[in-house]
Amino acid sequence: MKLQFLGAADGVTGSRHLVTTEDRRLLLDCGLFQGWKLHRERNWAAPPELRELDAVLLSHAHLDHSGWLPALVKHGFRGPIHAHPATCELAKVLLLDSAHLQEEDARRANRYGTSRHAKALPLYTKADALRAIAQFVPLAPGRALKIGRNTVRLSPVGHLLGACSVWLSDGHRQLLFSGDVGRSADLLMPPPAPPPGADVLLVESTYGNRRHGAEDSAARLGEIVQRTVQRGGSVLLPAFAVGRAQALLLVLQRLKAAGTIPRDLPVWLDSPMATEATALYRRHGTLLRVPPRELRGLTDGLRIVTTVQQSMRLAASRYPSVIISASGMATGGRVLHHLKARIGDPRHSVVFAGFQVGGSRGAKLIAGDREVKIHGELLPVRAEVTHLDGFSGHADQGELIAWLRQMPAAPAQTFVVHGEPDAADAMRVAIQQQLGWRVRVPQHGESAAL
Repeated sequence: MKLQFLGAADGVTGSRHLVTTEDRRLLLDCGLFQGWKLHRERNWAAPPELRELDAVLLSHAHLDHSGWLPALVKHGFRGPIHAHPATCELAKVLLLDSAHLQEEDARRANRYGTSRHAKALPLYTKADALRAIAQFVPLAPGRALKIGRNTVRLSPVGHLLGACSVWLSDGHRQLLFSGDVGRSADLLMPPPAPPPGADVLLVESTYGNRRHGAEDSAARLGEIVQRTVQRGGSVLLPAFAVGRAQALLLVLQRLKAAGTIPRDLPVWLDSPMATEATALYRRHGTLLRVPPRELRGLTDGLRIVTTVQQSMRLAASRYPSVIISASGMATGGRVLHHLKARIGDPRHSVVFAGFQVGGSRGAKLIAGDREVKIHGELLPVRAEVTHLDGFSGHADQGELIAWLRQMPAAPAQTFVVHGEPDAADAMRVAIQQQLGWRVRVPQHGESAAL
């Protein structure tokens, strides 16, 4: 068995790990690079190592794990993409939206002449996304799947609807890929299932250098909404359409029920993808930890924006409200119009809930940047900008170590992936010191014989 790290090895996005066994070439995840320009430019390269793949094994639907699938298909991949049934459904929503944004960005660049190229082209199109979606093959967690001489099993890890770790055996060695591990007390998802035994482990490290604070993020959001409304402003919540938007809706419903924020305060959901994802979450309610009554009332009183014209009118509105819009790091989508309309006014608040990739617009704003560029225009930052880390769906260092302690035996080798360099190295040190395991952080493009 041979392993090659083609993404998420020197950063937190672009998850792609190639496993070569005696008779198959299998790709663990096929993610989009996000954040720093150096990383984003990798999306345009087709690594020769990804030719002649037999199958893709997808841990979950977030774009940094699934978002390069249409490009892979565009480059000729025709094999199956195996994933949890709920991941297959969520990925359809995410990939079609991603393709739409790719096409819109190319059109805008051509219209305003902002591309370095004679003609800007999308990374992939809706047609590419539809072809990728047609190649999904659902795999129920716990069920053994044979791919040649190899056996694959998925195991739920919380984090997101359908998210799983991937266990792979070639008959000689067992490999476990954690995917993204969720929190033990997540708002929506149950705790991660204990990890199965393996000789080789790939573990994520998004929050490998920190622990989630004891702060009550829901209460703090309530305070922000209260003071913003009192000064006549609105609260903008850039949110990941899948997972984070649903968690925020749940918290806002609870804040209204408790009387913490006005019951008649308008709450808008301006993201077609988040609207579709919310319906999927309600349909897969048995996979969640949310009581059925609360799940049924998740959208009570919610004002859903369906058209671009409605979104533009909402962006121009000055009546106090709460607006949830994608994307979660303010890198694209409708949220940019709301951000553009409100970032320069001190009455308003912009609240980022969860992890922000380095180099993203969200990361720059929570770091204190006093200017932000949107659609080529540099705008002053006068609105109140807040980061609520407690809404993150990622396990922190302590939770990751606790999850790893449940493995039946120490792996012969552990690789720390999917983290910024400081987070990955801190996770490496924690595993070495607290568990005594053989562990290291691989480099981008590195190969390892197992």
